Amino acid sequence: MATRLQFENTCEVGVFSKLTNAYCLVAAGGCEDFYSAFESELADVIPIVKTTIGGLRIIGRLCVGNRNGLLVPHTTTDQELQHLRNSLPDQVVVERIQERLSALGNCIVCNDHVALVHMDLDKETEEIVSDVLGVEVFRQAIAGNLLVGCYCALSNRGGIVYPHTSEEELDDLSTLLRVPLVAGTVNRGSEVISGGMAVNDWTAFCGSDTTETELSVVDSIFKIGQACDIYKISELEWDSLVTNSEVPVMVMFIQGGWPPHRYMRHVMDELESKYITGRFKYYTLNVHQERSIATRYDIFSAPTTIVFKDGDKMARVHGWHLYELERLLKQYDDLVYTSKLKGYFSFLFTKSEDEIFFSN
Repeated sequence: MATRLQFENTCEVGVFSKLTNAYCLVAAGGCEDFYSAFESELADVIPIVKTTIGGLRIIGRLCVGNRNGLLVPHTTTDQELQHLRNSLPDQVVVERIQERLSALGNCIVCNDHVALVHMDLDKETEEIVSDVLGVEVFRQAIAGNLLVGCYCALSNRGGIVYPHTSEEELDDLSTLLRVPLVAGTVNRGSEVISGGMAVNDWTAFCGSDTTETELSVVDSIFKIGQACDIYKISELEWDSLVTNSEVPVMVMFIQGGWPPHRYMRHVMDELESKYITGRFKYYTLNVHQERSIATRYDIFSAPTTIVFKDGDKMARVHGWHLYELERLLKQYDDLVYTSKLKGYFSFLFTKSEDEIFFSN
């Protein structure tokens, strides 16, 4: 379930935080309980960075970002910019942009694939949004509201929009964003959705005034409560699902409840949709419950992830973040490509010129 909290005496938690699948920003100088709420859900999963933007703590209204990048307004100081670049993962591009609509979080809403932007946003800014965040950009209003970043909370799994959005427009927006949408509120009827919540693909934080009914909508549309046990395998299934598999298999060796199931669900869904649909199978295995398998493959620390082909280890990484697993898949693809090249040149060296000519 989504977590309810306050920032000092306000329920507008989305104003003072920015949450993505790769990092979380929280306002510097706030109460420790606010930071601790994020830390309890996200610590060791993604970095949590305390910061200001232009000396202000309303960071959720001033910046926009996703797993690929972070855009901050021209009011961001050099010191703040360097702090963000030093604190965020290397694959996250941080860029300061010149845009007269400097409250970027009010004017832009995005997930990892699509962005809606204010109708009057500069063309150059639109291009930067597309390039840095790696998204398809649409100039769009939500039920006549130009501040799309205020009236929509969005992840790769779903979204909540302004409560008076018509059914027809809701369908159009859902088609545009390629995720299910629902019209709703937070904080006991607040229509400024993103001001009252922060969400990514596996967790959400809402203002403490958010009702049980509103929370149930948040959990449902963003699929917060789903677990990932459907991907779990045991020793009894190992030979049939891994050793004898006709396609390569990626197995993550985990321990207990770590990494968090909700985060693993996000990682596996991203890999399946972007990289391994039809190419790979993907499973997790608990090393505490299946010790013999862990011993067989020298798993001394978890999480560790291995790609198997025909039962043989092909590539291995100690890690579980999405970018680490993407690197693992590249490592595997490079090995397969090299193997194919070796096979091809071996074929050339073992065939006569006439055989090569006529085989082609």
